[in-house]
Amino acid sequence: MDLNLYFDPVSLEKPGNFNVGENLFRSNIFIHTQNSNIKNLNFRIAIIGVPEERNTINKGCAGAPNLVRNKLYQLTKIESSKKIADLGNLKTGHKIEDAYYALRDVCYHLISNNILPVIIGGSQDLTYGIFLAYKKLKLPANLVTIDSRLDIGKSKQIFNSYSYLTKIIFEKNKYLQNYINIGHQGYFISKNNFQLLKKLYFESIRIGQVRQSFQNIEPIIRDSNLVSLDISSVKQSEAPGHAFPTPNGFYNEEICQLARYSGISDKLKSFGIFEINPDFDNNNQTTHLAAQIIWLFIDGYINRYNENPELKSNKIKKFIVNLNKFDRDIVFYKSILSNRWWIEIPTIENKIEKTKTIACSYDDYIKACNNEMPDIYLKAFQKLE
Repeated sequence: MDLNLYFDPVSLEKPGNFNVGENLFRSNIFIHTQNSNIKNLNFRIAIIGVPEERNTINKGCAGAPNLVRNKLYQLTKIESSKKIADLGNLKTGHKIEDAYYALRDVCYHLISNNILPVIIGGSQDLTYGIFLAYKKLKLPANLVTIDSRLDIGKSKQIFNSYSYLTKIIFEKNKYLQNYINIGHQGYFISKNNFQLLKKLYFESIRIGQVRQSFQNIEPIIRDSNLVSLDISSVKQSEAPGHAFPTPNGFYNEEICQLARYSGISDKLKSFGIFEINPDFDNNNQTTHLAAQIIWLFIDGYINRYNENPELKSNKIKKFIVNLNKFDRDIVFYKSILSNRWWIEIPTIENKIEKTKTIACSYDDYIKACNNEMPDIYLKAFQKLE
């Protein structure tokens, strides 16, 4: 696959002049320009701009990739042996479907070569194009969105940035293994959508619940393969760059922490940030925040622990907790390096009952020690029914 055919090169002269210095982010990465084509795949992270807004009412978000790139390049460089490349802006084609399938093919090619794509949108319906790459890879996906709303439409026939999830979540039994939204605001969510998620054993966590136990969100992200972040999940005073911002939402520090959780996740294979609209931004506040989100995500990726509790290691401790009330033993694992926890849960593969290990929190372990069934274990049983 010749990636040069899919991308417009980065122009370092516009939308603005970049500062030049050996300690800046741009000094430590490969940049696809007119004078420097993509010749090999000797990088581990690929930054991709997607200037696409045809399926959103948030018109203006197509201008975000270049402005976010401008701010990102001026941040401090990340020291690492894992190379980073900026492939430029994806050519989106004549039809909106062209954009989805081009993004699918590029993400498929990159993930197949153990390269993690970081997508700068554009509108959030581009998440569907990324999801199609997992489908093409025949890789069941755990999808996490960070959004103040649930982008589920009333009909499968309506497809845009506010309904794209409809087309994804009904792939559940074949391609979508799990879906969780983080940070919804109750007054934006219909009862029908909540019932639909419950029926499919999916979940959405209210922003108030996130704040009550922020550390318990890390295991959810740690088990994800794809994270899609809508910038409108951040409150307007922190990120005004959106056509329809909300006065409530995440603070900058919170959204940056979620980005770093995403980067550290050993399972995560792609990350996207969407709906940034420079037309409504004040002093480039939102594009600057987006750049810092990406920087922190990459910093998290560089510092991954690469832990697998299912492999024997003297850095992983095993704990067996007996729940007398349920006449059942539950197996937990704890990393000595990161202090992270995992739990063995029941599952079925090819009609055979097995167990698999998923991320959990210390609170889940304490709950089991108190002879209470952890919610994460209970949900696993419900899926078997």
